[in-house]
Amino acid sequence: MGLKIYFLSCIGLILFPIACKCKVYYSERLPFDLRCSNYLSKELKHEINSYRDIVQHIMEQMQSAPLKDVLYDEYTKFIDKFGARPSGSKVLEESIDYMVNLTIKYGTDTEEVIEVKTEELEVPHWVRGEESVKMIRPRLKNIAVIGLGSSVPTPKEGIEAELIVVRSFHDLEQLPKNDVKGKIVLFDREYTDYEENVKYRIRGASKAARKGAVATLIKSITPFSLYTTHTGEQDYKKSVVNIPAGAITIEDSLLLRRLFDRGEKVILKIGMQSTYDTKISRNTIIDLKGVLYPEKKVIVSGHIDSVDVGEGAMDDGGGMFISWFVPVGLKLLRLVSKRTVRSILWTAEEPGLIGAAAYLKRHIQELDNITFIMESDEGTFNPRGLDVAGSNGARCMIAQILKLFRPIDTLTENDEPGSDITLFTRKGVPGASLLNDNERYFWYHHSRADTLSVQNKDDVVKCAAFWAAVSYVISDLSVDIPRD
Repeated sequence: MGLKIYFLSCIGLILFPIACKCKVYYSERLPFDLRCSNYLSKELKHEINSYRDIVQHIMEQMQSAPLKDVLYDEYTKFIDKFGARPSGSKVLEESIDYMVNLTIKYGTDTEEVIEVKTEELEVPHWVRGEESVKMIRPRLKNIAVIGLGSSVPTPKEGIEAELIVVRSFHDLEQLPKNDVKGKIVLFDREYTDYEENVKYRIRGASKAARKGAVATLIKSITPFSLYTTHTGEQDYKKSVVNIPAGAITIEDSLLLRRLFDRGEKVILKIGMQSTYDTKISRNTIIDLKGVLYPEKKVIVSGHIDSVDVGEGAMDDGGGMFISWFVPVGLKLLRLVSKRTVRSILWTAEEPGLIGAAAYLKRHIQELDNITFIMESDEGTFNPRGLDVAGSNGARCMIAQILKLFRPIDTLTENDEPGSDITLFTRKGVPGASLLNDNERYFWYHHSRADTLSVQNKDDVVKCAAFWAAVSYVISDLSVDIPRD
């Protein structure tokens, strides 16, 4: 009997951790209502549900005249006035001044005063010059090209070299160095999703340079093309020679692939001019002060800079404007919450989250007072919900809040939502980015097609209303969003 008990005890000691692990594994995949029973008390659910009427009020008022027209008119005037706003440019600084003055215009006419300030930082200033790619062999053809951000220029006479086409970094690594040395490398990767494909834009030049390439091209990162080129920042590794980097259309990439696969010797001549230095820019910070806990903040954000082509209407004029409108719109509705609602218009997001990194460094001691941080940087099409980073408790609390917004109540889980705010969520600050019907976002992204024509007034306004109402509830609850 004693031996049997000993044996069963040993089995129990083996199986117990497995059983516990399985329970945790399973519980993390349960529907939110079941998962969250351990995190949300009846009292907290009741408190959240008590905001239903105010949510409806904010949503209705912001989607009706005059607020609806105020938002969209100011948004379209901004885009029409400034267009593209690249990092370090004079037009970007003028657009920042404009938003500061616009905030003052709407922010000081009642007792609920909005405070606005800017914080300076150094940013990259890359200026595109003349760019061209010409196929010399097997036939003459002009190929549309757009330089990637911070690309070094070619010599003035250009670079003429044989082309080699690869589908992936793995394919490149399999090639002997002598097969790549002195050649132009084209990464002709089929589009799967942005996160996977953007690696070729960011790291392609350095990967090709390690093999001795003299220039690199990528197939534009988009699932759809009407002979459009798509730019974006790329990053040189310090240990390799910097070589020119550009993007060509899907159509020309497929042509060059076909010629290469047939064994044709393809010769290209690339000419790309550019300059690079640094300038001083500014993050813009707009506060609607809280009445009980002003030191605690719910942050909404979007970046005011854009790439240097198109108008930056979608990336990220829409996200920037709906974030600007949160404290402004709440103030116009005379709604002040317990915590401070802070809107940040990040500068220099496009060259690598420069504005957000500077803000984080300057305010690193204040992270504990950020209750929640949000960002809109993937379109302002019809809103669907939030992509949330944080603890199980944080996600459960946001899921409960989203029930107030049905059918805008989708919650997806992502440890690194958004772009700028990932610097904060990596440090344990709970946050979320806007989910919206942006299936065509990358059709226009970083191209000359990013204009106001891709936006829809009702969608942008609905995003703004949702953004403001969610911010208000989170900033007014009696408890903070939990971190652990």
